[in-house]
Amino acid sequence: MKKKIIIVLVAVLPFIGFSQSMFDKFEDLDNVSAVVVNESMFKLLSKINVEVDDKEAQDFMDIAQNLKNLKVFITEDKKISSDMQVTMEKYLKSSSLQELMRVKDKDANVKFYIKSGKDEDHVSELLMFVTGIKNGNVEINDRKFETVLLSLTGDIDLNKIGSLTQKMNLPSELNKAGKNK
Repeated sequence: MKKKIIIVLVAVLPFIGFSQSMFDKFEDLDNVSAVVVNESMFKLLSKINVEVDDKEAQDFMDIAQNLKNLKVFITEDKKISSDMQVTMEKYLKSSSLQELMRVKDKDANVKFYIKSGKDEDHVSELLMFVTGIKNGNVEINDRKFETVLLSLTGDIDLNKIGSLTQKMNLPSELNKAGKNK
């Protein structure tokens, strides 16, 4: 009986942390720029003394208190871009994310996905995937990027997402996710 329990645990354990580690393989690749902010950093940010009269700053602090992590992976490498696309598609199949919106124009293709939270005004995960970036304005250290993968997890209040997009320089398209925007 113990042997069966151990076999079941060993079989199930990889899936428990699956959503958190699926994109981590991109973090150590040479042709990928990565930003990973963990829960401890968000807690630290939420404790910073901020002018209470600034509603946007207060909204940001409220959101930051409830975030678990932010992961952003950016690459210009076409092979890695393809791998990001495949990994994201696998992740979408294995998770309960639903498409929020798509934006396609001549400069890029942007897709947003969300995982439901505690009520209709909250989500537990926000995933953004940008491909085909052709606009030369997206450049860091003389590198022109083609693909961006962003994952934000925690208890995210959609009504306050505008503050988060401004304070963390996230794409303004996320503001359209809010119910009151």
